[in-house]
Amino acid sequence: MRFMNLVKASKDSEAGVMPPEEIFTAMADYHEQLAKAGVLLDGNGLHPSSKGWRIEYSGGKRRIIDGPFAETKELVAGYTIIQVKTKEEAIEWANRFPNPHLEDGSIEIRQLFELEDFGESQAIDRFRDMGVGKGQ
Repeated sequence: MRFMNLVKASKDSEAGVMPPEEIFTAMADYHEQLAKAGVLLDGNGLHPSSKGWRIEYSGGKRRIIDGPFAETKELVAGYTIIQVKTKEEAIEWANRFPNPHLEDGSIEIRQLFELEDFGESQAIDRFRDMGVGKGQ
């Protein structure tokens, strides 16, 4: 089972302000523990939404909308992907996640779909052939 810890953005992360060294240290310690346990798949920070864009689909057309985006609470500043055996194990790891902000904040944990969750189809087989969703 793969899970993604989504670090919610803050006013500082959206302003491009880097976290202080103490937060980087806590994050490095945590990710080191994940790696030693063999459950870390990936993790990284994201640039502010001012450097990103969205694509909106409407009526069969696409429209590109440049950032920044207004609702900071709906934005993601970083992520960590882990692969564990149970939801309970994912909860244990998530509960140890250091506070990514100096102020109040949150992380959101979501389970990733596995290709098996979608049933059998030629399209899903194409994803398997590409190596998508293999985890470790």
